[in-house]
Amino acid sequence: MATPTNVMDCTAEELRAFVEGLGEPPYRALQLLGWLYVRGARSFAEMTDLPLALRRRLEAEACIPTLGPARRQVAADGTEKFLFTLDDGKQIEGVLIPDAERLTACISTQAGCPLDCKFCLTGVMGFSRNLRAWEIVGQALALGAAAGPRRLSNIVLMGMGEPLANARQTFRALEVLLCPHGLAFPPRRITLSTVGLVTEMAALGAAGYGVNLAVSLSAPTDVLRDRLMPINRRYPLAELMKACRAYPLKPRQRITFEYVMLDGVNDTPEMARALVRLLRGLRCKVNLIPLNPAPDLPFRPSPRPRIEAFQRALKAATVTATIRENRGQEICAACGMLSLREGPAPAGGGEELRSQSPMPKPLPSSRVPGP
Repeated sequence: MATPTNVMDCTAEELRAFVEGLGEPPYRALQLLGWLYVRGARSFAEMTDLPLALRRRLEAEACIPTLGPARRQVAADGTEKFLFTLDDGKQIEGVLIPDAERLTACISTQAGCPLDCKFCLTGVMGFSRNLRAWEIVGQALALGAAAGPRRLSNIVLMGMGEPLANARQTFRALEVLLCPHGLAFPPRRITLSTVGLVTEMAALGAAGYGVNLAVSLSAPTDVLRDRLMPINRRYPLAELMKACRAYPLKPRQRITFEYVMLDGVNDTPEMARALVRLLRGLRCKVNLIPLNPAPDLPFRPSPRPRIEAFQRALKAATVTATIRENRGQEICAACGMLSLREGPAPAGGGEELRSQSPMPKPLPSSRVPGP
């Protein structure tokens, strides 16, 4: 017996080809998209404007999988973290971040992460597998449903994993999120964060999705970034900055550089000056992120006055810089903390990484095989 077609895992073009293969006119695909992503149907029986014969055939030859949270935690600041169990038992997390004007869904693209950044708990837990496109989109749907009457205003692909190490499925998910006949999410409201996989960055730019790009940087020199982020040994800063300069931006778009602030490691005035030199001529902004500490990490967060001094140094050199206010730390929902832990997060942190640090583990290929 043939495997049922997963309609949630189809792009608009694939869905049209599927319904045409059933002998139906192409507009039936648009009806399906509307039912799946606008009306939220979870059975073909609900699709009452489809002919009964087609509904019955779809029930026999297709399926509509759903992704529902297995656990939901709420922090005092209103941040919510959701645990999802996938069909094969693997688990991932997504986060819903409310504020006065926005409601942001932070979603994952991999179960775990293969890139071993030294300041990230997701990297500590290791890598299980890539997510399929429907599992990526399914998180946005589930978080949107959990929000009740409020609508999602932003989606950030900043949860577990490296989106561009799962480029094929991430791009398919973007097509579904952006599809004008489905979720129709504005590209300016979607941000993809990457550690800097140069080849895949070029492919993302060439695809023309128009989403915002954020690059996790966290060090302005190759010597330090080699130690903090092993990917730098494959794509050193000169190559990464060249890719950033070549990345196509719309007139009002800028690349965001994410910079995790580590006490005594990357937060000195010298580092600020090096960062200014590195970013010179780029249309960009810098997001300074206080480290969320944990005993498994070999760092402590930079003191707030030092973060503010770092910000002032960047602004004095006309580099736009903001300080991220971390949300959901008590339930391990903040930046770099997604690791299937219920929380609250233990206070403190390990010994700081200084000039003599152990060599990082060998870097797995950025081209992680797709599912």
